[in-house]
Amino acid sequence: MSDSSHGEHGRPPTRAERLAEFRESPFLPATVLTLILAAAAGLFAGSYTYAMANPTPHSIPTAVVGAYDEPGARRFIAGMEQALHASLRLHPYDSRRAAVRAVDEQKEFAVVEAPAGGRAISLDVSGASGATVAQVLTEAAMKVGKSTGTPVVVHDLKPLQKGDPRGLAIFYISLAAVIIGFIGAIQLSVHARLLNPLERIAFTAAYSLLGGFVIAAVVDWLLAAVRLPFVESWLILALTMFTSGMVFTMFNTLFGRWAMLPTWGLMVLLGNPSSGGAVSWPLLPSPLGTVGRWLPPGASVNAQHTAVYFRGHQHAFPFLVLAGWLVVSCAVFRIWRHRHPGGRTVGAAHAA
Repeated sequence: MSDSSHGEHGRPPTRAERLAEFRESPFLPATVLTLILAAAAGLFAGSYTYAMANPTPHSIPTAVVGAYDEPGARRFIAGMEQALHASLRLHPYDSRRAAVRAVDEQKEFAVVEAPAGGRAISLDVSGASGATVAQVLTEAAMKVGKSTGTPVVVHDLKPLQKGDPRGLAIFYISLAAVIIGFIGAIQLSVHARLLNPLERIAFTAAYSLLGGFVIAAVVDWLLAAVRLPFVESWLILALTMFTSGMVFTMFNTLFGRWAMLPTWGLMVLLGNPSSGGAVSWPLLPSPLGTVGRWLPPGASVNAQHTAVYFRGHQHAFPFLVLAGWLVVSCAVFRIWRHRHPGGRTVGAAHAA
């Protein structure tokens, strides 16, 4: 039998044919996902290690009251900056009351009060403003006071709650809201892909309201870890989940099946480490401390933190950030809804 009898099936496939076959097979997306997941693992570990493994102060807003220009006080402040390898961004106030009000408004992280005559310097930290910052300031003040011979008295103006001694509970509940928010949107895309745009937005809002309530109830009522202003905390968590879910929906509209990549990058790799929840903003690398305020995780932590520890001093900025991301996400989804991999034609369904 001649070789020609084998026909086309007897010829080994060419390199171009093998490549074309590979492109049409399920092995291509599986290979791409393998490479992406490996890179994501390294980026995930790197981003959190870079932001949190070795928190270092850069510039700490600090109120100063009294005779802070006297030699003893100047020597103490200079020693603090040398010990911290950073600068205390000093803001003079006319009275201790005004300085404490600035701490309540989260403009300052500490108050240095220097009485006239070289008496003991008072350092008022605020554990609720940032447990890591308060700890760093307290340790530095004790060492500097001892080395300079300056008596120092440290007091915590805003101590953390007993159930949350490290101040991490707010970070964890905000993290839960962010991650469950976009995971919920992913599951809607997989298991309820026939939802039309308004229906998808409505169900995203529904699971956000319910999920935010459950998070707050578990942390406050069941575990008693943190006493929350329940309704305010619940609504912040719900808004966070809703925003996170719609951010994924927006990226799903723009990028289709690869929407998880920008969502994970924005919300987890960049947003959570820079949120200020685990490590306060003055201790984060400067770019992260600046960017974090403008991302949903940072805005959520900021709003929740103020609601729990600084009642009566809530700011509009974090809500405007969350609302801005939410409005943009919903607008993109509605405008380019024809690109979203889901939905149905209501008229055709009725005809069928």
